[in-house]
Amino acid sequence: MRAMLLASAALATALAFPAAPALPAFPAAPALPVSPAAPGPPTRTASAPGPPAWPASGPVPAPAAAFRACSGVPSDFDGDGRADLAVAAPYTEVGGHARAGSVTVLYGMRTERRLTQDDPGVPGEAETGDAFGSALATGDFDGDRCADLAVGVSEEDRPGPGSDGRGVVQLFRGSPGGLRPGAVLDAGDLGRGRGPDRFGAALAAGDLDGDGDDELVIGIPGLGGGGVGVHGTRGRRPYVVTQRTRWVGQRERKTDQFGSVLATGDFDGDGRAEIAVGAPADSLRKSGEGSVTVLDVRRREALRLTQDSPGVAGAAEPWDAFGAALATGDFDADGRADLAVGVPGEGLTANQRAMDYGDGTVVTVRGSARGLRTATSEAFSQRGLDGVPRYFDRFGAALAAGDLNGDGDDELAIGAPGENAVQVLAGTRSGGLTKRNDLLVTGRGGDFGAALAIVPGRGLVVAAPASGRLVLLRGGAREGAHPGVRPATARTLATGAGSDLFGYALRGSGSR
Repeated sequence: MRAMLLASAALATALAFPAAPALPAFPAAPALPVSPAAPGPPTRTASAPGPPAWPASGPVPAPAAAFRACSGVPSDFDGDGRADLAVAAPYTEVGGHARAGSVTVLYGMRTERRLTQDDPGVPGEAETGDAFGSALATGDFDGDRCADLAVGVSEEDRPGPGSDGRGVVQLFRGSPGGLRPGAVLDAGDLGRGRGPDRFGAALAAGDLDGDGDDELVIGIPGLGGGGVGVHGTRGRRPYVVTQRTRWVGQRERKTDQFGSVLATGDFDGDGRAEIAVGAPADSLRKSGEGSVTVLDVRRREALRLTQDSPGVAGAAEPWDAFGAALATGDFDADGRADLAVGVPGEGLTANQRAMDYGDGTVVTVRGSARGLRTATSEAFSQRGLDGVPRYFDRFGAALAAGDLNGDGDDELAIGAPGENAVQVLAGTRSGGLTKRNDLLVTGRGGDFGAALAIVPGRGLVVAAPASGRLVLLRGGAREGAHPGVRPATARTLATGAGSDLFGYALRGSGSR
């Protein structure tokens, strides 16, 4: 199987959605061609269970920053009270190594700093085909109120040409002086043997144990039918959950891609987050219909959702890829997280051929005191929204949730990269997401809408990775059923090389 990048909202496999002959489609066909293996694996510094000491060769805080406390603002890496943004470019050439990968951090959404595996203090080194930046997650992993960054390097240490990577996750710790290199995690840190499992192909962060800091959730989609690693839980060593875990109790198939998409949210309002795990290539009754499994790791309970689940809008069909993108937000301001599920392979246009790219839909399931309630699920597509559904739109291939209009409930941004568009739905206290005043924003080519992030206080960031461009749509205060952004505010936030896939993954506060 070819090495593939599946960021947390990417579609399942090249079997479900074959790659186009030109640049890969995002995120519907994210397969990365394999480059020749670099000679010999690098020597790694052993990972420590707690925050490591900062290496002497790392960046030193400026004098003013050294005395500044961290702010607690989500995705604020340097403690200045302003949200920052991480932007992945996993095809970047580094030190002469093709597709080694980089991550650009926009401090305050202005000052750019690029991170690579060749930076001082970062364990290991950049190698050909590593794909540093194949996934991103932000969270406060050490409880110091500074946001930390986890970077997936899913193709690290490929055992040979044509094989998938073993994968690692590189941690960067936030501080008043900005991000600093931390530990490297691999399957061995979770008690597993290292193999071509693409460890770190998806990442998420959330407070799973209610202790006030975040745990890191790691997707391992190549581990049999896939798996999910949990790192940082209070009083427990890191561990892995698979479909075969006793309290999950699902049949496993090697093509499921369980763990290729991740999100976290407190769906029952008990102060502890649950994990939503996408398996967009899961074939329960139909080939590639897809599924989402919600894991409550504290209670050891699992709930699997498909389009055939009672109350879930729609019906499972071949190659729907239910769960190819996930986002959590409080769309009705009731204090409990709701779940949005992308189904970009959903076919609405008549006479579609098997395995064609889909028109796409998004299914939402609302939280309650008993967790997610499928009886309140809804489906949104461009049949009922502004726009026209087409079989190549891939509506729902990327999702992001956050409060764009400042009224206390979250909005949902939906990427349709085949249309070069993003659609925004407003949240309401009376019933969650609404079609009223839905906003369709189109952009220039390059899969505009393939990755999304909502940055607190700034607005919606839309990526077009094939052209290497980020666009910012500013948010604004307006109470009620309004999307909170206006097309007239659109401006280019940052640019990079399309050949680097600049913008392949984004991580602010509300990101896919």
